[in-house]
Amino acid sequence: MYIYELPEWPRFTWNSERLAAPLADVRHRQGRLIGRMEALGFSLRQDAAFQTLTTDVLKTSEIEGEHLDVAQVRSSIARHLGIDIGALTRSDRNVDGIVEMMLDATGQYDAPLTAERLFEWHALLVPDARSGFHIIRTGAWRDDRNGPMQVVSGPLGNEQVHYEAPQAKLLDEEMGQFLTWFDSSDAALDPVTKAGLAHLWFVTIHPFDDGNGRIARAIADMALSRSEHSAQRFYSMSAQIRNERSTYYGMLEKTQHGTMDVTFWLEWFIACLGRAIDNAQSALASVISTARFWEAIQGIPLSERQTLVLKRLLDGFEGKLTTSKYAKLAKCSEDTALRDITYLAGHGILVRGSERGRSTSYALRFD
Repeated sequence: MYIYELPEWPRFTWNSERLAAPLADVRHRQGRLIGRMEALGFSLRQDAAFQTLTTDVLKTSEIEGEHLDVAQVRSSIARHLGIDIGALTRSDRNVDGIVEMMLDATGQYDAPLTAERLFEWHALLVPDARSGFHIIRTGAWRDDRNGPMQVVSGPLGNEQVHYEAPQAKLLDEEMGQFLTWFDSSDAALDPVTKAGLAHLWFVTIHPFDDGNGRIARAIADMALSRSEHSAQRFYSMSAQIRNERSTYYGMLEKTQHGTMDVTFWLEWFIACLGRAIDNAQSALASVISTARFWEAIQGIPLSERQTLVLKRLLDGFEGKLTTSKYAKLAKCSEDTALRDITYLAGHGILVRGSERGRSTSYALRFD
C-alpha cells in the first residue's frame, strides 16, 4: 500500500523528540547565515541572491534530467530582476518559465498558494504542452486519460514502477486539503518542518502530468522563505538535493511505501537543509571576493569591453584567457584585444602566465 491509501491519510505523524536537536541546530545555522548576509549590505546581498537563484533554477531542472543553458538562465533572471550583468543572452520560453515560477514562489512567499496559482506555475513550466513525445494538460490537474500516473525507470518494455499516484478523480479533494493546510497557521508546527511535509505531501499527490518534482521543490522554497520572512535566497536546497539525488529518490520511495510516521523523511530533509546552508558559505565567500576585486580596481578607468571580459572571468570562465579568446568575448580585433590586455596587465589586474608567443595566457590577479 501507498501512504495515501492508509485510513489515516493525510494525518502525518513524527517523533518530535528525535527532531528537536537537529531542527534547533539547522534553525540556528539558518539564522546565522541570514545575519551574515544582512551585515554585507544591499549590493552584496543582491549578488548572492542572484547567484543562489541561478543555481536553484539549474539544479532543480538537473534533478529531473534536464540541463539548461547557464547563460540563458543568468540572462533571464537578470531581465526579470532588472540587474545589470552586461550583455544578455536570449533565453527560450522554458528557461523564462521556470525563472518566473521560482521568482513568484519566493518573491511572493506570503501570497496564498491557490489552485489557480499552481496552474499558472505549471503552464510556465511546460509552455509547449508537451513532455517528450506526449501531449499533456497544462494549467489543470491530470486526468489519467493515458492510464495511472506512475514514476518509472528502466528501458521501455522492462520498466520498474517506483510509485503510482492517487487517481485523478480524487485530485480536487486531495489538493483542496493540501492547499488549506499549507496556508493555515499553526504556531506549534515549525516552518522548516512544514517545508519538509509540504514537499512530501505535494509530490505524493502528484497532481500534474509533468513538473511535479520542480513544483514540489518550489513549494518547499516558498515555505522556507516564510520561515525566514525574506524573499531573498542565500542557499539552494535544489543544489543539495541534486548532490544527493539517489538518496532523495530513495527516501521518497521508502516514505511513500511506509506508514504515516514520516520522522525518517523529516530527519533527512532537515539534514539536507543543513548541508545546503553549509555549502552556501563557499558561495558567500565567492561573492565577497568578487566585490573586493571591484573595490580594489574602482579607481582604474575601464572600457565596456574590458569590464565585460573581467565579468566573464569572474563568473567562472573556463580555460585560460588568450588574446584570441579575449577578441571573441569582446567582439573586437586581436590587435584591440592585445592593447586591452596590455593595459589591464600594466595596472596589475591581469597577470601573465609562463607561456610565450601565441599561447601566452593571462589570469585575474586577486591579491
